[in-house]
Amino acid sequence: MKPFRLPRWSLTSCCGHSWGRRPAPAAAPGAAGTPSRREFLRTAAAGVAGLAAAGTLPAPAAGQVRVFPPPPPAVSPIEGLIDFHTHCAPDVFGRSIDDDESAQGYMARKAEAVVLKNHVTSTGDRAWLLRKRNPGIKAFGGVVLNGPAGGINPEAVQWSWRMQGGLGRVVWFPTFDADNHVKHFKDAPEGIKVVGPDGKVLPAVREVLKVCAQQKLVVCTGHASPDQALALIEAARDAGCDRIVVTHAEFEVVNMNVDQMKRAAAMGAKMEICAMGPLMGPQAHLPWMRHWRQVTYKESADHIKAVGAQHFLLSTDLGQTGNPAQWDGYAMLVSGLMGQGITREQVVTMGREVPGKLLMG
Repeated sequence: MKPFRLPRWSLTSCCGHSWGRRPAPAAAPGAAGTPSRREFLRTAAAGVAGLAAAGTLPAPAAGQVRVFPPPPPAVSPIEGLIDFHTHCAPDVFGRSIDDDESAQGYMARKAEAVVLKNHVTSTGDRAWLLRKRNPGIKAFGGVVLNGPAGGINPEAVQWSWRMQGGLGRVVWFPTFDADNHVKHFKDAPEGIKVVGPDGKVLPAVREVLKVCAQQKLVVCTGHASPDQALALIEAARDAGCDRIVVTHAEFEVVNMNVDQMKRAAAMGAKMEICAMGPLMGPQAHLPWMRHWRQVTYKESADHIKAVGAQHFLLSTDLGQTGNPAQWDGYAMLVSGLMGQGITREQVVTMGREVPGKLLMG
């Protein structure tokens, strides 16, 4: 068997086979047409000199510039902020993390507080447990007036705020059971109503608002339409409520325009901006999010500039399996808004001062 030979003068593949042409048979040293030993050494020396010269070339010519992500920020972009709208396990829907994991992630980034929301069960008791196990962060909960809570049910609101710790501070009017929601998405012929045929809020709604006013609870409009939300805000104000939020005001199921936002603000309501908004739309990574229109950072920034940062609050509405972690989504929201001209001072107003007064004022 002939020994394996790797012809240095020919381009070869990774396994030593020649490309394009077969190598010529080797000639004896010193034969005609072959270099002598002295010529070989002279050529080798020239090659070494050439390699040494190549090592002195400027860096761009010597190799490709390496690119890495930036280092961790010296200060957390969400330090001191409050996430007014989180979803965690256990739940009836897929959630990527539980209450404690969410709290620990936010604590590591020095956030101040979180609000636990669940569409089918109250969360004031879970907020109490979260605080007990994670004393470095504040937590609040509440009740959503969907079917499992009995719909527009003053008793559900009473028992929510009475839960040990008094942390059931938020009342959401119907979300996925709302009449506006099920008709918009054609889920059912009708859902839980908050207004009558005349556009005025129903008597049961007024009973709920009385409890909210007495206990200084935060009233959230849920998945009501803009006109229904404005009717709820007016009724809440008339009942003496001074803590009112338009739930994810920019999302498709609500979708307030600037004029409606200004009317809501004039009555004392705050509009919620959520980190999940930019993730939705036809190109969303999760199929169920493709049925909701995308809310861009620019759109949210334009709303803030038109209405005023003091009339908004920030949250994530995150926690779903397959979506970013809540704290990462919050950081993305802050970065996206500041990239559209919103100042850090405005971020603090919307992310800390406004929700802080609603929950702890």
